[in-house]
Amino acid sequence: MQSVIQISNLNKIYQGGFQALNNINLEIKKGEILALLGPNGAGKTTLISIICGIVNPSEGRIEVAGYDIISQFRETRKRIGLVPQELTTDAFETVWDTVCFSRELFGKKRDDHYVGQLLKDLSLWEKKDAQIMTLSGGMKRRVMIAKALSHEPEILFLDEPTAGVDVSLRHSMWQQVQALNQSGVTVILTTHYIEEAEQMADRISVMNKGEILLTESKTCLMQKLGKKQLSFELVEPMAAVPESLSTHRLLLSKDNRVLTYQYNTNDEETGIVALLEELKRHQIEFKDMHTQQSSLEDIFIELVKSK
Repeated sequence: MQSVIQISNLNKIYQGGFQALNNINLEIKKGEILALLGPNGAGKTTLISIICGIVNPSEGRIEVAGYDIISQFRETRKRIGLVPQELTTDAFETVWDTVCFSRELFGKKRDDHYVGQLLKDLSLWEKKDAQIMTLSGGMKRRVMIAKALSHEPEILFLDEPTAGVDVSLRHSMWQQVQALNQSGVTVILTTHYIEEAEQMADRISVMNKGEILLTESKTCLMQKLGKKQLSFELVEPMAAVPESLSTHRLLLSKDNRVLTYQYNTNDEETGIVALLEELKRHQIEFKDMHTQQSSLEDIFIELVKSK
């Protein structure tokens, strides 16, 4: 798949010496949804602010559709739409006027049909003549998306798009973003909601303390780093795990009725067969067993802690 953004050896060091980004290398593919996942302060907003031309990099190079973001700023900026984390709109303007004005800022000809369809797609048509100050927080967020899409960009950046939005509206916005992506728009979103990344993204970049820890597709991430737990529901409770079973690193539940064994799905030998033989030899009987796969949240927490 063709890349639309290429980031090479990117660093950002502020005047006081704080390093917000440390040697970022990332390729964003045309037509994908990429989630930048990380805790607050990981550097997600700084990264997209640099790509969008709001913040200057200290070192490194970024190309958008083959154009350099510094020397060919106009070519890169017109291809990008940005929905910032903060709601910054003119409170006294109507929805229609503010979206049309954003389109004109990029030198686009007036197109009432396009703007009208955009507002309909974002469920804003009935509010087109309303002043922005009268809208709810969720509606204002949709207006920000409409402004970002007003000039028909190829790439859409969403910085914490559902921050402060209730659960039902969050799911509605996910559907709208996925529909935009299906129309050909490349989407990059920053989030610290694990569920958001898992629901929407094709690939996930995990960031922490200004570094990208890894970038993988959701499927590969689960396969490479996901672990499974095999739990045995015991017929009779046991006081403690026998010392002879210590090599299996079994965990005994607080009620002494469940033994848990963790293993990596990618290992050639999971050790399950040997464990079952050991349980039989020790006459440890169980009435049921079940497996559980690590979630994306488990993987994320483990990555951040290990870093």
